[in-house]
Amino acid sequence: MDMTTFIFRNQTVEPFFGDVGVTYSGYGDISQLPADVDRYIWCYQVPINADNRQLAQEILSYRDKLDLLLANIDPHKPLIVFSLVNFFPLRLTGDEVSVDQAVMEFNRHAAAIAAKNPHVKWVDFSEFTSRYDLDSLINWKYYLMSQTLLNPKLAHDFKAWWSGVERELTLQRKKCLVLDLDNTLWGGVLGEDGIDGIKLGGDYPGNAFSYWQKALLQLAHHGVILAVCSKNNEADVQEAWDKNPFMALKREHFSSLRINWQDKATNIRDIAEELNIGLDSMVFIDDNPAERELVKQMLPQVEVPDFPEKPYLILPFFKSLVERYFRIYAVTDEDRLKTQQYRANALRRSQQARFADLDSYLKSLSMELEIIPADEYNLPRIAQMTQKTNQFNLTTRRYTEADVQQRIDEGWRVYCMSVKDRFGESGITGTIFFEPLDWDKMGIDSLLLSCRILGKGLEDAFVGTLFNQLRRDGVRRIVADYIPTAKNGQTADFYDRMGMTCISVNEDGTKHYELALEEPIEIKDYYNIRML
Repeated sequence: MDMTTFIFRNQTVEPFFGDVGVTYSGYGDISQLPADVDRYIWCYQVPINADNRQLAQEILSYRDKLDLLLANIDPHKPLIVFSLVNFFPLRLTGDEVSVDQAVMEFNRHAAAIAAKNPHVKWVDFSEFTSRYDLDSLINWKYYLMSQTLLNPKLAHDFKAWWSGVERELTLQRKKCLVLDLDNTLWGGVLGEDGIDGIKLGGDYPGNAFSYWQKALLQLAHHGVILAVCSKNNEADVQEAWDKNPFMALKREHFSSLRINWQDKATNIRDIAEELNIGLDSMVFIDDNPAERELVKQMLPQVEVPDFPEKPYLILPFFKSLVERYFRIYAVTDEDRLKTQQYRANALRRSQQARFADLDSYLKSLSMELEIIPADEYNLPRIAQMTQKTNQFNLTTRRYTEADVQQRIDEGWRVYCMSVKDRFGESGITGTIFFEPLDWDKMGIDSLLLSCRILGKGLEDAFVGTLFNQLRRDGVRRIVADYIPTAKNGQTADFYDRMGMTCISVNEDGTKHYELALEEPIEIKDYYNIRML
């Protein structure tokens, strides 16, 4: 079902948001507050007025209106607030700054509201308007005839930009950036130019590649997985990482390496398998058009943008990468630790090969699980997991922070699971939503685990522990659904493994399960589990 939206506005914005599932307030009117919509958008902009003192007062009144709206709006529904932009700055004297100050004050106030309220999101509209000169922003004919402040000729561009913002707000982004090395992370060919001969640092073009590496490092710090796919000798690359003083990206910043002479499509498939992520969550960067074309043809799910031919274009290219594929509204602690977590997974896999049976291996990991009720600190991560997790996700229902909070307020039990072992912390990587259906009956609305912790039976321990807790609390029946998708086939028999009974199957493959909580569920003793 498409999301329905109500937009508060002080000018005509229909050309930009359309009329499908969208309704609008009157100009400057916040008295109408429909309850039968999924979200609200505040889209006021600076009107045209030559009296700057009067205009500044009007802008400051928007702050009070926004506060009044916030006090009356359903806190379980998202409110998206556009920043103010002055399309027609008009100063009759050079020292007239009252309008600028009022705009800054409103924008600071709106951003502060968003920082304090999980259901409020602040959108910097100047990121769109700054692409155009002032003469292009307003079409005076449309403004004077229909109060359309933003030029309707920009509607197509706006919709493309807004689509990206909506992906950002719902935490939808690519997971992994796969990088070539020669003439991509540095200038020149390592095998020919040597460690000191590659272009990195110093003057142009080395400074362009240095900026590029530092920018990519920030992307990794914000939760994007970095991987290498390069035709090279690995020993030479390691030596360059160790000895070149301008190398910002080193071995420890990459979660997966394929440095060999295999074709790059095969290597990228191997990287996806090693990281346990889908090909459609990957972006591949290579300076060589032939290599890019091979990956486009062999792996159409992978995004393959064209790398700039001139190094001085690398930083604008990085900006476009972020905007197209990798930006989200906010990052969590788990996002920041992605590189370490995926590298720790590689260590776990190498350790597993030393053991003859799985139980011995799992016992050697010294796994610790914390099962934590949802609260203000973990709620953003819980919502993020519902938006991003596809493989181990029994129903694939997507929830915002406001959606999660609403269910908690309605009496649902929402838990998350934090995991660590002797190789490191994986952080919050599992969540489950229990909906009360009767005094002794609960339904599992959502159950999901991050793909990076699968293969160690943690899902069984997580769910089994909570089933036992519910049984102690007087719950006697559990019902649950498995809703099949293109990506969650590995979970099709999970409830069967948990001892639940499949009572019916729909034509679309949805399975309905039931379990009588008569006896405690046995949990393997090598899991150290703590309920908080």
